[in-house]
Amino acid sequence: MKEVLETIIKNLVDNQESIKIEEVEDEKNIIFKVQVADGDMGKIIGRQGKIAQSIRTVMKAVANRKDKKVNVEFIDD
Repeated sequence: MKEVLETIIKNLVDNQESIKIEEVEDEKNIIFKVQVADGDMGKIIGRQGKIAQSIRTVMKAVANRKDKKVNVEFIDD
């Protein structure tokens, strides 16, 4: 699942080298903590958070196939 998230993020940002995705997993939950360059944060959040919400929706669909719950957090430096 991390690969799916990484692919989405890479296609949205300019500075792909600055992408950091931390994965925290337990039995039923997965939390992804995403960090990108300061200039790219707005691109992954989008106007009124619509892109961020879309990313979360896609990740929830992927997680449902594996009977997991997922949360994507966008971390600002």
